[in-house]
Amino acid sequence: MARVAVTGGCGFIGSHVVDALVEAGHDVTVIDLGKRPHRTDVRYVDIDMLELASVQHATEGIEHLFHLAAVANVNYAHDFPVYATALNVMGTANVLEAARTNGCKRVYLASTVWVYNGAPEAPVVDETVPFYFEGAGHIYTSTKMSAEMLCHNYAELFGLPFTILRYGVPYGPRMREELLIPIFLRKALNGEPLTVAGDGSQFRCFVYAPDLARAHVLAMSENAVGQTYNLEGDRPVTVLEVAEGIKALIGDRVRIEFVPDRAGDFRGRTISAEKARRELGWTTAVDFPEGLADTVDWFLKDWKIRLWTDADFERTLQSHAAVGPAA
Repeated sequence: MARVAVTGGCGFIGSHVVDALVEAGHDVTVIDLGKRPHRTDVRYVDIDMLELASVQHATEGIEHLFHLAAVANVNYAHDFPVYATALNVMGTANVLEAARTNGCKRVYLASTVWVYNGAPEAPVVDETVPFYFEGAGHIYTSTKMSAEMLCHNYAELFGLPFTILRYGVPYGPRMREELLIPIFLRKALNGEPLTVAGDGSQFRCFVYAPDLARAHVLAMSENAVGQTYNLEGDRPVTVLEVAEGIKALIGDRVRIEFVPDRAGDFRGRTISAEKARRELGWTTAVDFPEGLADTVDWFLKDWKIRLWTDADFERTLQSHAAVGPAA
């Protein structure tokens, strides 16, 4: 058993990571701002990740620190670039500094396969592909690249061990309502058509959130120190398959409507998770139809529950109207 903490542990992915760590027998502290954990058998610290002293205090005695707190919604990152940069980059710097001063054994950074956006076209991309800043194309992507670079800096300059986990497209119970599957579900329940751009062949390798969370426990092995892993779903799932799956689960009253292609839409690319399979023994256990059915079931029962709503974000943003260096 280890003393672990999860920043952003009240969010969609963070809450599943907390579940996986508790089930593995670890002593878990959840660090978040303005939200409470979904379970009562963990410690909870309510702090602002931009306040270094608070982060240092919250992580005293922590051995393994999982850093998931971030602006994860790319639309928010676009609309509020200064705050997104502050939280995603300075927040990471604060976590690394707190881990260094508190003698933490290792930091685990939640990153994203979006870092491959600028990479040259290739049949498959893996963790050996370098960053290409031209074409990376988004504030969110740049913040995650920066956060990864900081992990390497702290390892090289201060000897702080790290592991980077690049998430694919997660889905499952508790997912944020601005994501594709909840958007389609809300439309289906409101009698609105599910709009599919072009022929719907745009794809993502969706990864079921509990499967993704399980990789965090496996990443605590010693052979993962200093390593980066892609955590991607095992097969491409098209937007049309998502729409048809929801139609099959909700009923024939659901309509699918095809609209013109969106200019510059990301059609998807194949990202290898072979390294995580080979070194961590991680594979996905839930296939997409099963995971989608679980997600729809959760949504129908608990659709009013929102772990991070627009109103929550607006309140946090207003409290950081002028973001400066962390204290």
